[in-house]
Amino acid sequence: MTDSSAPTPPTGSTSPHTPAGPPGGTATRAERSSVLRRAIGASAMGNATEWFDYGVYAYAAVYIQQVFFPSDNESTSALYTLLVFAVSFLVRPLGGLVLGPLGDRLGRSRVLAATIVMMAAATFFVGVLPGYETAGIWAPIALVVLRMVQGFSTGGEYGGAATFMAEYSPDRKRGFFGSFLEFGTLAGFTLGALVVLGTELAVGKEAMGEWGWRIPFLLGGPLGLVGLYLRTKIEDTPVFTELAESGEVEEQATTTLKDLVRDYKRPLLALGGLVVALNVTNYTLLAYMPTYLEQKIDMSSTASLTLIIIGQLVMMLVIPFSGRLSDRLGRKPMWWVSLGGLFVMAVPMYLLMAQGFVAALVGFAVLGLLYVLQLSTISATFPAMFPTHVRFAGFAIAYNISTALFGGTAPAANEKLIAMTGSELVPAYYMMAACVVGAVALLFVPETARASIRGTGVPGVDTEVKPLQPAPAARA
Repeated sequence: MTDSSAPTPPTGSTSPHTPAGPPGGTATRAERSSVLRRAIGASAMGNATEWFDYGVYAYAAVYIQQVFFPSDNESTSALYTLLVFAVSFLVRPLGGLVLGPLGDRLGRSRVLAATIVMMAAATFFVGVLPGYETAGIWAPIALVVLRMVQGFSTGGEYGGAATFMAEYSPDRKRGFFGSFLEFGTLAGFTLGALVVLGTELAVGKEAMGEWGWRIPFLLGGPLGLVGLYLRTKIEDTPVFTELAESGEVEEQATTTLKDLVRDYKRPLLALGGLVVALNVTNYTLLAYMPTYLEQKIDMSSTASLTLIIIGQLVMMLVIPFSGRLSDRLGRKPMWWVSLGGLFVMAVPMYLLMAQGFVAALVGFAVLGLLYVLQLSTISATFPAMFPTHVRFAGFAIAYNISTALFGGTAPAANEKLIAMTGSELVPAYYMMAACVVGAVALLFVPETARASIRGTGVPGVDTEVKPLQPAPAARA
């Protein structure tokens, strides 16, 4: 589908896209390969650090509710904790509105360095906050403020990291290389679960509730420094550098926003619809699952975290293969299979999860593998929905507004709806509804696999889509 208001294709928008060495210079194949590997490593590590922080909060939620929201009513205490989790998502659109246009004006790497500093600092300070018994109402207020800082930074982090990864990757392998960003996402979630579980086993549940829960948050500080170091060693993307050298970079953030609203309404809305499916599934399946298993199915915290860790490790192994497959089959076929499979299998797998640990592991793995089919492609799909000069902002704004409304609120929404209806299948129904929204949005998304994302044309619409295999002359 084309955007009727899209600009005309620019000169050079169909040029081959190969990763560059130093911008503006000539690089050997080995140098280009080295730069690409370092760019992928820096993006994935930074993303892992960001999502480690989110994962720690989700997996330590049971202890956080005891420290900051003590109550005789466990459901009320859990709901408050999940609402604070959602607060950070409500701030994410503001982060996208501020940091997205800055990334299109100043460059991707500068903004990404700033986001990781904000996230790591906020996570570290959560680990030193006094609890409700010490500071009273100021304890949960301070927790909310720090979660808002995390949300603001994430508003620029994910869109920037995906844009950075997509612009560094060759067109024919954008799905494969982009999948490593999501590998980093799951690595962060998994590391968060491992650290929480390891700390719990090391100090015991009683000590974990008193002080042990702080250890995973304190580790966010040094992890952030590692991610910052890696990101400061990478030049900005060759695609952005090319646009900057041609003088086509947006000079003012307000100009970027005007261009987005005027010229790119369709991709903004389509991306928002896809994100509903993506993030309702993500935060229902990954973030809310420990609470669901422990409080609704009476599984121990150790068993639930072990299940999550095993399931996510399997997903991480599959992600690169799924990303490579999307380069051959296209992004949209992967999404159709994922959305259809989740819609059909959600209820049966949630019924299966209620039958015990092994059954829950199988159910989680089935839903997780179906989800991977869309997760592995988003770093290649979403940035390619916008041209270079508004790519960071378009992705960040549409992604974060949709995530704020339907993603980060998913754990709290599931908790509330289960309490209202008494049905333990609410998470399955919620995922099914989100998949319907995603399917409607997918109808309006052009196929961008192997399409050039250079210049100011809409990828896959105004730019060349390369054949699956390069011609003999190109290989030579």
